[in-house]
Amino acid sequence: MALTKLVFQPGINKEMTDLMDKGGWADGNLVRFRKGLPEKIGGWVKTTTQSYEGTGRALTAWVALDATKYLGLGTTFKYYVKGGDLFYDVTPVRKTSTNSITFAASNGSSTITVTDSSHGAVANDFVTISGAVSLGGTVTASVLNQEYQINRVTGTNTYEILAKDTDGSAVTANSSDSGNGGSGVDGVYQINVGLDVYVESTGWGAGAWSEGTFGSATALTETDQLRLWSHDAFGEDLIINPRNGGIYYWDESGGLTTPAVNITTLAGTNLAPTKGIQTIVSDIDRHVIVLGADPIVGSARTGSIDPLLIAFSDQESVTEWEPTSTNTAGSLRLSSGSQIVGGLRSRQETLIWTDTSLYSLQFVGAPFTFGVNLINENVGLISPNAAINAPDSIYWMARDGFYTYSGSVKRLVCSVLNYVLDDFNESQSFKVVAFTNREFNEVGWFYPSASSTENNRYVTYNYLEGAWSIGELSRTAWLDDGIFSKPRATGKDSSVNYVYTHESSDDADGSAMDNVFIESGDIDIEQGDQYGFVRRIIPDVNFFGTNSSSGQINLVLKTRNFPGDSLTTRATTDVTSSTQQNHVRARSRQMVFRAQSDDDADTGVRTGFRWRLGANRVDIRPDGER
Repeated sequence: MALTKLVFQPGINKEMTDLMDKGGWADGNLVRFRKGLPEKIGGWVKTTTQSYEGTGRALTAWVALDATKYLGLGTTFKYYVKGGDLFYDVTPVRKTSTNSITFAASNGSSTITVTDSSHGAVANDFVTISGAVSLGGTVTASVLNQEYQINRVTGTNTYEILAKDTDGSAVTANSSDSGNGGSGVDGVYQINVGLDVYVESTGWGAGAWSEGTFGSATALTETDQLRLWSHDAFGEDLIINPRNGGIYYWDESGGLTTPAVNITTLAGTNLAPTKGIQTIVSDIDRHVIVLGADPIVGSARTGSIDPLLIAFSDQESVTEWEPTSTNTAGSLRLSSGSQIVGGLRSRQETLIWTDTSLYSLQFVGAPFTFGVNLINENVGLISPNAAINAPDSIYWMARDGFYTYSGSVKRLVCSVLNYVLDDFNESQSFKVVAFTNREFNEVGWFYPSASSTENNRYVTYNYLEGAWSIGELSRTAWLDDGIFSKPRATGKDSSVNYVYTHESSDDADGSAMDNVFIESGDIDIEQGDQYGFVRRIIPDVNFFGTNSSSGQINLVLKTRNFPGDSLTTRATTDVTSSTQQNHVRARSRQMVFRAQSDDDADTGVRTGFRWRLGANRVDIRPDGER
């Protein structure tokens, strides 16, 4: 019998039964489709060995006037600007206490009780202490005078920290630590941290029993919601906004060690919003747009977010927000939905999603400045970061699937939709992150599976070839190439937070990628009414990368006789660039073909290469039951 080519349709299809998916791929991990063929994805390395505090939730890049490239990083705890190879903490300051802090230590304990009247801190906040003297024993001045993360808040005027040496090692107080740190102790408090896990019961319509009047809502704050950030360049400077919190301005000319400041404190500021859900700088007309701003009542801002209000500054201004006949500042209010979820700057318009609808905000000039149009209802955004610009269109994830917009809204036909939605942690949906990888014509989403509280899976769509892929990879923020030559993403290595450069390696930060594979649907003989016997595989595999000459993968044949049977592995063969053919023995009515990165126990998992499948051939012939 002639050799049979194993050529499959591009993309993974999990919407069909295994038998109906004949001629298609049914499963995979860490594999993409390019020119219709599956290949191992590119690897990643740490962008810098420096770690950072908190889970990364937002990345942006911009260029200063002197051509310096900056990377902005918002985390659960802080905001950083990366210059060169170092992250600099530019988190805004919330409060400075002068000569008001005292300490109390207990013999044999590393817990220090700090007293500071009306400190306003929450657990995990950061405070930098200075001016303290030794408590008399092991808790010296150098131990006290440094930055601390607050371990526990015990009252309006007290909280606890865990004493540490300057190298981070724990310090235990002894019986001589009886002082209070002196009378000239200062404390600089950064803005309150938010949550790392979304608590669905907080926010709109929530609150303690009997709190407020009937039908009232608990205000969204920086601390009772998942900490997300929006950020945008304003020239060479940066505007940052923790979701539901203040709007801050980082001035590049102040240097990398200077914290961002609230825009309400800038010289000449007039009626700037004190809070916002998200902040965007419009493209050509250069207005600062705050989604979900607090409204102006009389001659002041209310300080409470209106979840459907859009406020915008005067053109080319961060400080002027009062609408007058001589400027272009103003506001608009949306009507569909209960709150704005997110916005995205696009060509000649800004797209804004509420929990139910999609709007287009466009610059129209005087006297109205901006006009807003309802594009579609029932196409809401699943999370603030679930929409992304791609070269051909805008893509986003909603609660019922994936959509695209390029003048009109279309729902994408997705061959893995039920796989994603049926194993999805709905309670952590605000963590979904959309991404593009323009080099490979991909758009995708990182999302949490049902058993995880953090993003641990992804789904990608090749928008030129219409092919879907799935896989397991934990990434919490993403920035495509552009200002930097390769994509950047945030993730963890042994619970330590790093920024990774993707598509820059063949491996997973120096180690082999784990569980890379692609697996077909069932292949049957004739109509499945007779057995087939496979005796040979002639591989068609390309190896490429820094160590392609030693690349090796496994080609695997699995069999079963009826669709309800479990698969049994019948043959696993090693394939290298010099392999001509492999002799195997496998017989059944149905067969599954799988390619996977080599994990041979004798040779170890190889690194430094990628692989791409072509038209592998099998020598298969009809056979009897015995």
